[in-house]
Amino acid sequence: MSAARRAGGRVFVYRHTVAVRVLHWVNFVTLTVMLMSGLQIFNAHPALYWGASSEFSHPLLSIEAMQDDHGHTWGVTTVGAHSFVTTGLLGWSRGGGGSFTERGFPRWATLPSDTWLAMGRLWHLSFAWILVVNGALYVLLGLSSGHLKRDLWMTRADWRSLGHTFIEHLRLRFPKGDEARRYNGLQKLAYLFVIFVVAPAIVLSGLTMSPTMDAGFPWLLWVFHGRQSARTIHFICAMTLLGFFVVHIAMVILSGLWNNVRSMMTGRYAIETMPASAAEPRHE
Repeated sequence: MSAARRAGGRVFVYRHTVAVRVLHWVNFVTLTVMLMSGLQIFNAHPALYWGASSEFSHPLLSIEAMQDDHGHTWGVTTVGAHSFVTTGLLGWSRGGGGSFTERGFPRWATLPSDTWLAMGRLWHLSFAWILVVNGALYVLLGLSSGHLKRDLWMTRADWRSLGHTFIEHLRLRFPKGDEARRYNGLQKLAYLFVIFVVAPAIVLSGLTMSPTMDAGFPWLLWVFHGRQSARTIHFICAMTLLGFFVVHIAMVILSGLWNNVRSMMTGRYAIETMPASAAEPRHE
């Protein structure tokens, strides 16, 4: 890699290769489309079950509209035996004409925005293959370049400092100087969990919901304990990715929005230099 440039008390390092940056942005667009189209599909039957069949009287989760004794309609989300009023967001929200209508997730969160199951499936399945190819390329490039082992493998020091790192993040204190040159333990665990646990689970559970795939690979139904269980796991994985995405964006903003965006656009990342440090930066 080219040498880092020093300017105004900062060191500019080449943080992300062109391949990583391209795969990152493809992944961002793909996951956004898949999440929104997936919520469109979920809205066709906004309830989750466990097992091979749907027990309509005992869902694990349901999102619906209900009327009270006075004729008022409320959005109600039920998780197990606990129900919550979610009017305006889940179960009962504004439709295309501005009036309230019954739907699981609101119009602004789905793709397409109107109720259109067939188109939602088309978007979802088309972008699913882009996600699989993009993810496979990332893993292959990461293994061949040593990126996964060098930058994401947990070391003993990472394990020992997890508690301290977690507390520092809660205090919104982010790494400076040499510490900012590499991922910390929390970042490594988050990326490894998403890449090697959530991603395979969401792909396999999605395939399990297809009768055609079940015919060719019947063991999928055994692994996920039935098609409805696979649907539930698929939904949980999607919400996990959404949570990861929200936290990721929050950390990007809080730790330096322009610096982080620039590093993912151009590869250049600015690190504040420490007064007593004269060491040459490590390039990634």
